[in-house]
Amino acid sequence: MPLTNTQCSKAPIEAKPYKLSDGGGLILLVHPNGSKYWRLRYYWFEKEKMLSLGVYPRVSLAEARQKREEAKKLLDKNIDPSTAKKQAKRQAKLNAENTFEVIAREWHSKKTEAWKPRTGEKILSYLRNDVFPHIGSRPIAEIDPPELLDVLRKIEERKAYYAANRMKQVCGQIFRYGVATGKCPRDPSADLTGALTTVKTKHLAALNIKEIPEFLQKLEKNEVRLFPQTRRSILLLMLTAVRTTELIRATWDEIDLDKAMWEIPAERMKMEAPHIVPLSQQVVSLLREQKKATNHINTPWVFPSQPRPKNHMSNNTILQGIKRLGYGGRMTGHGFRSLFLTTLMEELGYPHEIPDAQLAHSKGDSVRRAYDRTKYLPQRTKMMQHWSDYIDAITSDGKVIHGNFKQSA
Repeated sequence: MPLTNTQCSKAPIEAKPYKLSDGGGLILLVHPNGSKYWRLRYYWFEKEKMLSLGVYPRVSLAEARQKREEAKKLLDKNIDPSTAKKQAKRQAKLNAENTFEVIAREWHSKKTEAWKPRTGEKILSYLRNDVFPHIGSRPIAEIDPPELLDVLRKIEERKAYYAANRMKQVCGQIFRYGVATGKCPRDPSADLTGALTTVKTKHLAALNIKEIPEFLQKLEKNEVRLFPQTRRSILLLMLTAVRTTELIRATWDEIDLDKAMWEIPAERMKMEAPHIVPLSQQVVSLLREQKKATNHINTPWVFPSQPRPKNHMSNNTILQGIKRLGYGGRMTGHGFRSLFLTTLMEELGYPHEIPDAQLAHSKGDSVRRAYDRTKYLPQRTKMMQHWSDYIDAITSDGKVIHGNFKQSA
């Protein structure tokens, strides 16, 4: 006869352990100390086995019967319930150990060598502030798309839309690392396409070539009294099309004025590969002026800081100089690179590969990028002189000139 709740709760205590049967192999084992344990007797390849189903009354009679039926379903599928229980226990232990934060930090440590230190610190800071407090202690295998979306929406609530989308990408990489290492079954971020608010990228302000004559006239008149070094740095930024940080951190040992060549070392380049900048006659002339002006200063910098020559000039010096000329919000240091690329392609007819190479937009592994420094060098040398001549021409005439300055086929 099947057991009742009353029989289970009021089972008498005896000197020796005894069993109460519920049928179907389910028994309640009653010990002399009064403790009661559910057991399931079953056969696995003609061998009797016993499966523990829990302690009564924490596991009720109804729950014990449900566990019996679940075990029988496994047997019907030729699965040993004892083995399945051990595997589930092992998986639960792994889940407890493999939390999102543990796997995220493991992924982060694997990527650190490939990143610049600042990049690694930034990503870890985002994770610590925006992700770990919410799902850091959760087993990574149990996190589903709605739970991850809830975390990202919290970032969106403070209108940090870029950060939310960036964290979605980072979390996706962590989950994919978890999949590859057997710590989670899938990447839930893959199901969140279109779920976050996207913001159009604001391109940095840049003048078009027709506005350059007036800009250069204002720079030449210098009614706002910019230092000569600041004026030269703005001109050189325009004529070399390097990044602002690459210019202000330039040292004289990188530049060969006689050969009209500037080689920027890999550690100073965004793409972490050495880069060659051919110098036009106009650029060489400006650099000679700068060298003469700073000869009395014991400094390696091409553009030393005015108050502290041991340091290089501040990035803000150029930006403020442009602003004082009346172009705040209309032009930036990076804007000269946009101007360079657009004009060379649209006005002077250069194929994009050559100005792209000069802008160091190269892709690929570090070995390939290292060789890219000399790619199209003869064409780039000619182009950089052409660019300076073109700027000279439009400055003197006050308008964009076509004809002789168009790139020949």
